[in-house]
Amino acid sequence: MSMPVRGKGKKDHHFDNVDHALSLFNKMIEKYPKPSIVEFNKLLGAIVKMKHYAIVVSKYRQIELLGVSHDGYSMSILINCFCQLGRIDFGFSVLGKMLKLGVEPDVVIFSTLINGLCNQSKISEAVRMFDEMTEKGYQPNLIVYSTMLKGLCKTGNTGRAVRFLRLMESRGYEPDIVAYSTVIDCLCKNGLLQEALNLLSEMKVKGIRPDIITCTCLIHGMCNLGQQEEATRLLNEMADNNISLDIVTYTLLIDALCKEGMISKAVQIVDTMRKQGIEPDVVTYNT
Repeated sequence: MSMPVRGKGKKDHHFDNVDHALSLFNKMIEKYPKPSIVEFNKLLGAIVKMKHYAIVVSKYRQIELLGVSHDGYSMSILINCFCQLGRIDFGFSVLGKMLKLGVEPDVVIFSTLINGLCNQSKISEAVRMFDEMTEKGYQPNLIVYSTMLKGLCKTGNTGRAVRFLRLMESRGYEPDIVAYSTVIDCLCKNGLLQEALNLLSEMKVKGIRPDIITCTCLIHGMCNLGQQEEATRLLNEMADNNISLDIVTYTLLIDALCKEGMISKAVQIVDTMRKQGIEPDVVTYNT
């Protein structure tokens, strides 16, 4: 897919591939006077969208040597690239450079670094950074809260994740379906099914409609605890409420029922699938 880069008063550039973008970069660095960092940001930002993070880092180094000074946006792009490359240490180095230059990091930069820490399972550091962010007066947005929740759940910090969900609410951010489903999945994976069901009830009271991810997590958790009957009731309830389920969810329950010798109930679920317009596949029949 071509990537448009909007120029100021100029025709948009459309990149069919990274080579096309790099060809333009090479033309830009040959100009005198050199284009501004804003123009380089537009070009390199497009290469970021193509996920060529290492190339972006090398090109920023190249324009530094040519005497083009960074601005806050270019440094935020660099931080993102380093985090995507798993070099969170370099990301923090850029943050240090920003602070020395008197450039205040924004909520996006904090979110990027927190996400980088969470991806490396450095949850304690991520929590410290979140606390530092709020202490300095930055208001975390929903993305930051969701990032923290995802990181806490990924590392099995179930209790902390639930407390963080409550922190969101206390600070005026209503958890959405993604936040709830993330924590419900974590609770189910840790065998805390009742707590997960409590969150499901809370969602419903708030008018938040469960989606396929929520349902699949709960059904999986129930089946893991041998609660196939409860899982069947939940699935039927979701189907009756016109919540779209996919073949993965149905097959998961059918497999659990068959393993417990509950063949007639498994056949009923297959019938429910068909009524929902989902045809069993090879995996379903092999369970």
